[in-house]
Amino acid sequence: MKKTNYLNNKDILAEIHKSKTTYCSFTLPEYHQYDAIIPLEGDISEEIVAEGMKARAKRLGIPEDTIEKTDLVFRLMTYDHIPNEPGRKKNPKTIADHKVKLNFPPFQHWKYDEDGNFVCVGKSHWDGDLDTGTFSLIHGFTTDKLAIMWMKLCDRYGTKGNVRGYTYNDEMKGQAILQLAQIGLQFDESKSSNPFAYYTAAVTNSFVRIINIEKKNQSIRDDILEMNNMNPSYTRQAEGEWAMGLKREQEFQEQSSTSY
Repeated sequence: MKKTNYLNNKDILAEIHKSKTTYCSFTLPEYHQYDAIIPLEGDISEEIVAEGMKARAKRLGIPEDTIEKTDLVFRLMTYDHIPNEPGRKKNPKTIADHKVKLNFPPFQHWKYDEDGNFVCVGKSHWDGDLDTGTFSLIHGFTTDKLAIMWMKLCDRYGTKGNVRGYTYNDEMKGQAILQLAQIGLQFDESKSSNPFAYYTAAVTNSFVRIINIEKKNQSIRDDILEMNNMNPSYTRQAEGEWAMGLKREQEFQEQSSTSY
């Protein structure tokens, strides 16, 4: 059986795109695939058009000189179609702070028609026709393959030498999967093409968070045991022995220095 690699950037990006598409609406199904990204409040420069033609040619496997400008679909990063939510943030600083909280950065898809007009052909977080439809956050879903990628990543991270020895390893993996389920689609393709690094950082933070919580709880348990004249955990005992050994070493060095 051919081994499946769930953890390469190309496949992860493809599954992120498929998942986000389920939250979107397009005038035609083929307009779901964009060729270039226009930053928030940005313009379509010649460089962006050239980038889009190159990307489309590579994706379709056709000569770049056969692609027309009207063939291109541009992803515009914008909050124009997202409803306001006054009071969501106490001190709003960005456009996002004034809008409804989203599961990923919003966008619209635009393209040039045959008359040279720049028209909207798709919206994220939208259900129904572009003109008569409504904003929606609940009609989409994460693909099964992307969910499997998240679980594989957490399982592999859990086998690393610095974390696999913890008795609460399963709890750390569970917390990491939950974290990816919450922020997994927030990856912004307009800023990076490396979702693997983004996910790895999130998983690392989840593991470290659980470790710190468990260490704090263990410290409290050890304090209670010592207050009741009982032996604390082996970890606390080892730390105590190490501290005593260090203290004796320091005393020996001080005595040696004064003897001269």
